[in-house]
Amino acid sequence: MPKRKFIIDTDTASDDAVAILMAHRYPEIEVLAVTIVSGNMRVQDGSRNARYTIELCGAQTPVYVGCERPLLCEPVHAYWYHGSDGMGGMNYPAPKLCEANGNALDALIELIRANENDVTLVTLGPLTNIAAALIRAPEIAKMVTRCVVMGGAANVVGNVTPAAEYNIWCDPEAARIVVRSGMNLEMVGWEVGRGDAALTEREIEKVYALNTPYAKFAMDCNVHALQLAKNWQGDPGMTLHDPTAMAIALDPTLSKRNGIYRVDVETRGELTRGMTVVDERNTVGTQAFFTDEWQVRGKNVLVHHELDAARWKELLYACLA
Repeated sequence: MPKRKFIIDTDTASDDAVAILMAHRYPEIEVLAVTIVSGNMRVQDGSRNARYTIELCGAQTPVYVGCERPLLCEPVHAYWYHGSDGMGGMNYPAPKLCEANGNALDALIELIRANENDVTLVTLGPLTNIAAALIRAPEIAKMVTRCVVMGGAANVVGNVTPAAEYNIWCDPEAARIVVRSGMNLEMVGWEVGRGDAALTEREIEKVYALNTPYAKFAMDCNVHALQLAKNWQGDPGMTLHDPTAMAIALDPTLSKRNGIYRVDVETRGELTRGMTVVDERNTVGTQAFFTDEWQVRGKNVLVHHELDAARWKELLYACLA
């Protein structure tokens, strides 16, 4: 059976790295490229972290650097959460794998065109690269089989403001372009990786007990984020938001509760900038005060609310074993 083709767009920090590792370790997947966007890290750091992770997997996947800043706003990085190197302060050695020639936007457009209706796009950071590629070549929206987005918060509190999740908040203008593009979008909000999906202390010990370089790497580089997740956000354990999105990309049956809704992104709100507005109750169009712009937009995003926590963890263990 031919392998499924993935492109991963990422701002590679510690949890992104685990998601990249999962895709490379999953037997049915061929990762065509990894493209780097500004977000958690400056693109130079994101590239280094991605290339180190790919090298750890024994792969040679090309890594292309993309947009160094959001479309309109100033960049806001998250070194405070992921550590000075983005990898929990582990200071891994520089990878031998070099960056690929060319830039991420050209690579995205060319690879999607060359693999029309045969490629899954997984986004783990702000959507700047994807939006910029769509501005250049809007036709590629219909050529992507699935676009699984780790980002947003579906009618729950955000993680960077009360209304917004970090990846969307970093570049809401880009996110709005993507959700309005007609691409076959799936949203895995930050809430999906919380609660039962978080790794408990016992489960973290279970991963270490696998005694592989992949397992040690996945836990070590997330220890810094673990402490902040527990002490700042009150999470019960290690929340791995990008890996949970990758898990759903790898195996859609892991999604336990989902629905297709009308989704848009707030770009101007004083208190709600970056909010993913999910019309979960199909209210739009039933009240006169909604704008005509809202009324003409149909359901456009498959929103994943919850995954099968036990099966997601088994998938993770298998990738790290």
